[in-house]
Amino acid sequence: MSIFSYQDADYAIREDIKQAHRDYWQKLATPGNWWTGAERVAIAAETRNALSCSFCGIRKAALSPNSVSGTHDSNSNLPTAAIDAVHRIITDQGRITQVFVDQLAANGISNEAYVELAGVVVNTFSVDEFSRALGLALEPLPEPETGAASGYRPAQAESGTGFVPMLPREGLTGPEENLWPNGRSANVLRALSLVPDALKDWLALSSAQYLSVPGMANLVGQDDRSINRMQMELVAGRVSSVNECFY
Repeated sequence: MSIFSYQDADYAIREDIKQAHRDYWQKLATPGNWWTGAERVAIAAETRNALSCSFCGIRKAALSPNSVSGTHDSNSNLPTAAIDAVHRIITDQGRITQVFVDQLAANGISNEAYVELAGVVVNTFSVDEFSRALGLALEPLPEPETGAASGYRPAQAESGTGFVPMLPREGLTGPEENLWPNGRSANVLRALSLVPDALKDWLALSSAQYLSVPGMANLVGQDDRSINRMQMELVAGRVSSVNECFY
């Protein structure tokens, strides 16, 4: 197992990216707040299954995702609702609605569990896409560690903005007192804040693959990046357009 050595890459890869990927794989294998290590690795595996899922292709082409029924291509023991959530996030995220999230909760996937699942999906897909972009084989998923999920929920989570509760922009206390980098927040950060560890994992990867939150104030460019900020944003804007990211 190479553990992100990327020795077969045709391009030089920064060491901080390699380390960020290693760190996330290690974190992925451990019990989270709402899923065990084995379940988290299974969620990661489903992010890969979704890309070739025949039912997802049929549903994506349908006028409404609810107008077709079928079974996802999957070999995991995750709850059916969890598998469906993973596949929707990967293949049809633009049509996720409040009703869908509420139905997940009714089917045993709480808002907290959904947020952690979404964090695992987004982070795993991000790491995998890095390999795909360079024409490299995907890294084998880690062996899960044993142990129970902690069940931790931040006390200050509140509803009213998105599909799930989030932490407020200001006034965080206790374990979340320093959650916002440099005290700055935005809805794109708050989205995962119902599970603070999921947000921390995303921030760590994003800081290496894109920019840290403090680094976004640098509109010229960082010395350790091969392209300047304007070039970075041109790429980011194009990718967002292709992915139909309306944020």
